Amino acid sequence: MLNIIETALELGMLYALIPMALFLSFRVLDIADLTTDGSFVLGAAVSVTLAGAGHPILAIPAAILAGGCAGFITAFLQTKLSVPSILAGIITNTGLYTINLMAMGWKSNASLLKKDTIFSLARDAGLGGGYKLILGTVVTVLVGVLLVLFLKTRLGLSIRATGDNPDMVRASSINPTFTISVGLALANAMTALSGAMVGQAQNAADINGGTGIVVVGLACLIIGETVVGRGAIPREVLAVIVGSILYRLLYAVVLYTKVVPVGCLKLVTAIVVALAIAAPSLKPELALRARRRSARAEQEVR
Repeated sequence: MLNIIETALELGMLYALIPMALFLSFRVLDIADLTTDGSFVLGAAVSVTLAGAGHPILAIPAAILAGGCAGFITAFLQTKLSVPSILAGIITNTGLYTINLMAMGWKSNASLLKKDTIFSLARDAGLGGGYKLILGTVVTVLVGVLLVLFLKTRLGLSIRATGDNPDMVRASSINPTFTISVGLALANAMTALSGAMVGQAQNAADINGGTGIVVVGLACLIIGETVVGRGAIPREVLAVIVGSILYRLLYAVVLYTKVVPVGCLKLVTAIVVALAIAAPSLKPELALRARRRSARAEQEVR
């Protein structure tokens, strides 16, 4: 059981960058970016391929750059070609399937068997048995701190303002095209970084490894916001990390106890995400129905 918990913590930290990226695109920019699935696989494909060629450390910045380019393409489609944000993400995600195959040498998967990775280097450096958890935690916390600091800069505040009120941003002589491009590029760079870390941690990359990852990321984001709450940027970043860990722990418990069939887990995740997103709209309706029932009960008593 301890091994299961440790694995859940490792995956929670490695995957926490995805809800962090969705926080930037979905919460800050108010854009539903569906490039996430493809960007995750892109990061894994680039990372595993370069690590297999003997460059495990160089593979990380290369994956980040590749993810940033994917986000820029989505932003270009949206801002310059007037493609709706959801369709822009779908188009980029579709194109990334071929790009990811190219990155893996036109194979559906790539392996790092008996090859050095950043995790094997960390183990050899003397980090001990929990080297994956330590390295994943360091990277995730570092990215979280950098994101908090960035969103407090002038450019970061402009990105936040773009998500709140694009018309006001235009009136303030700020180019929303630029802020959206930077925001989506950063979000997809973080997603690709997560894919790069996961790929080297698991010593493999698969063309279908990102399927449904956007739903999982949203689930982590919502779980974290429910537990930690929403508020200032540092609190939001902490929430996504907590949410990712809790989701992976829940996932591990379900697999261990077999309460829910493994094949139904993604359906349950989708339902939870849908209900959580719809909660603000459902609360007034549920409150109105509760008042009506209360009023009827009082009339019956009279």
